[in-house]
This record gives sequence, structure tokens and C-alpha cells, in this order.
Amino acid sequence: MNKSMMLGLGLGALGVTAGGAVATYSLVDFEPKYAEVLAVEPLKETIRTPREVCEEVAVSRHKPVKDQHQVAGTVIGALAGGLLGNQIGDGSGKKIATVAGAVAGGYAGNRVQENMQASDTYTTTETKCKTVTDTSAKVVGYDVEYRLGEQVGHVRMDHEPGPRIPVQDGQLVLTAGQSAAGQ
Repeated sequence: MNKSMMLGLGLGALGVTAGGAVATYSLVDFEPKYAEVLAVEPLKETIRTPREVCEEVAVSRHKPVKDQHQVAGTVIGALAGGLLGNQIGDGSGKKIATVAGAVAGGYAGNRVQENMQASDTYTTTETKCKTVTDTSAKVVGYDVEYRLGEQVGHVRMDHEPGPRIPVQDGQLVLTAGQSAAGQ
């Protein structure tokens, strides 16, 4: 083989080896593949759910009054009072006692009937309903503190990340719709 051919092969081999080393060097990725999770704080939302609660309750009511002016009590009381007054004295004193007994008996009978009507009640059962609100907490996301290399940052995620978050091209890989804050 001639000398120039040997020199060409040598330089070619050297070039291929050097080029391969450069290509191999650029393929080595020195960026971290994961960010370390330092803290996770769940974000909760309070859910209020109204519902109707019904119960059967006893209700006392006054019976309808049939004799609003207590005429029956007045008449019966006046008759009884008049009969009693008639038993007292004689002559004109007897007439005055009879009239006074009738007036007093009429008044007493009226009051007795009024009191009886006021206490004349009946009890029924009714359904009473009211709206109550149940509350519950729902986790809607997570505030995550992480370390990527020497830098500490915060991000909001829709799921619990676990001990680490994947990194691609120097950026955290998050669920769609989420963004990293403070990277």
C-alpha cells in the first residue's frame, strides 16, 4: 500500500473515531429525568347538598265552637240560679233572690261554657318538612412543592404525584390543563 493511502486511512479512522465520540457525547443527557416531590397539600372544596327531611308530629287544635255566644250555658246557669234564688226568703225578697240568682247563674253558666269550649281540643298528626344542608369535602387538586436540581418550585396538579414528577426537556410533565408555577 502506498503511503498516501495509509495516511488517508489513518486520518479517516481518526475522523470517524472523533466524530463518533462527539456524537456519543451529544447523546448523553445530563438533565434530570425526575423532580423530587418535597410536599403535597390537598386542595378541598366544600360541597353543600340540600335535602328535605320530613317527620310526623302531633298537633293539637281547638274544636270548632258551635255556640259562640255561650247561650246554652247562660240559659242553663240562669235557670239553675233562679231555682236556687227562689228557695231563699219569702214574699218580695223571694222575687229579688230569684232574679239575683238567675243573673248570677246566667253569668256563671256563660263562663263555665266558655272555659269548656276553650279546653275542647283534638289532636291530629301532620307531616312537617324542612330543608337541611349536608356538607362534605371533595379533593379538587394538589399544591405540590418540588425540587428540580438545586431549584425549589411549586405546581398545582389534578392528581397526587407520588415521590417524583417526570421531567422532559427541562419541564415538568403534568396532566393536560395544568401549568407549573414558580419553576
